[in-house]
Amino acid sequence: MIYFNCAATSFQRPPCVAEAVLRAMNGFGNASRGTAEAELDASRSVFRTRKELAELFGFDAPERVVFTANVTEALNMALFGLLNPGDRVVATDWDHNSVLRPLYQLELKGVQLDFIHADRSGNLILEEAQEKITEGTKLVVCTHASNLTGNLLHLKKMAELAHRHGALLLADAAQTAGTIPISMRDAGVDILCFTGHKGLMGPQGTGGLCVGRNVEIRPLVLGGTGVQSYLERQPDEYPTHLEAGTLNGHGIAGLGAAVRFILDTGVENIHHREMKLMRGFLDRIQNIPGLRTYGNFHGDRAAIVALNIGDIPSPDAADFLMEKYGIATRAGAHCAPRMHRALGTDKTGAVRFSFGYFNTEEELDIAAEALRKLAETWSS
Repeated sequence: MIYFNCAATSFQRPPCVAEAVLRAMNGFGNASRGTAEAELDASRSVFRTRKELAELFGFDAPERVVFTANVTEALNMALFGLLNPGDRVVATDWDHNSVLRPLYQLELKGVQLDFIHADRSGNLILEEAQEKITEGTKLVVCTHASNLTGNLLHLKKMAELAHRHGALLLADAAQTAGTIPISMRDAGVDILCFTGHKGLMGPQGTGGLCVGRNVEIRPLVLGGTGVQSYLERQPDEYPTHLEAGTLNGHGIAGLGAAVRFILDTGVENIHHREMKLMRGFLDRIQNIPGLRTYGNFHGDRAAIVALNIGDIPSPDAADFLMEKYGIATRAGAHCAPRMHRALGTDKTGAVRFSFGYFNTEEELDIAAEALRKLAETWSS
């Protein structure tokens, strides 16, 4: 199978990830639940992974790297833990349902919600940001890169605008963590939510959020932490303030191995390779009759190409690619309803190709030929 669905998950991972998971399953106990060597090994692994994630994200408080099962849980934790009735929050058309659905639920409870819209090229209309991020805004939520178009947001400019009006900036880095350089310190990001299984190339069931020292979040889940057992409330200290119950120690071990691979390889090098693959793909498909791509391909971006060919329904196109050529893509709405409406693809959906570090030039050749054949077959 040729896997071009890396925006959904990393299919090819460095071997060290599976090796670390197996080692943890065969040797780790429960972190912070004892002093036997197995428990200490688990605790060391968790601590080391926190520290390395903080290094990767340019974050100065590794103890405030909080582990979750995925970025959806991290986003829910941040949104429900920060916002109260009467608070004002500004989000964007780029946002995924993992942001939108919690915000719509909070809106029903009295949170004031507004959106920065996107144009037909998928660009956010930044003049709207100037108008809508005002005094009294508590939180600005932004997706670092659209999971549909790959368009990339300038985090520092958005953070500066938010901070100018006393708001916090929450960045959803589901599509950029591990593949595009991020420095919370330099960009001024207050909360960064990430998943472990996409660009970070870790196991599924891992994710988290980095919570700046200037931010306090109410716990979403309460329970055992392995420390301060006589305390009747959740501990105030991080990370236990937001981590109740047994962590996914085996998954975190694999995530730690993946992060070390990324740090050793260099995020810039990974991003350069993925961009080269994406540009090579665009070069190969540009003359296919009836093919349309969506998004802004000028400047930096995530390695994603969403497209349609003529009036071919996107699910039919994806099925053709898989059945005839063994090419995995993703068709449909991509959990991004506002973005599809902005692009005018809410009725048709789109076929999304998303590229990873381990894809090859030869795979691009096959994909381009498959799309060319699809266009010919459908028009005949």
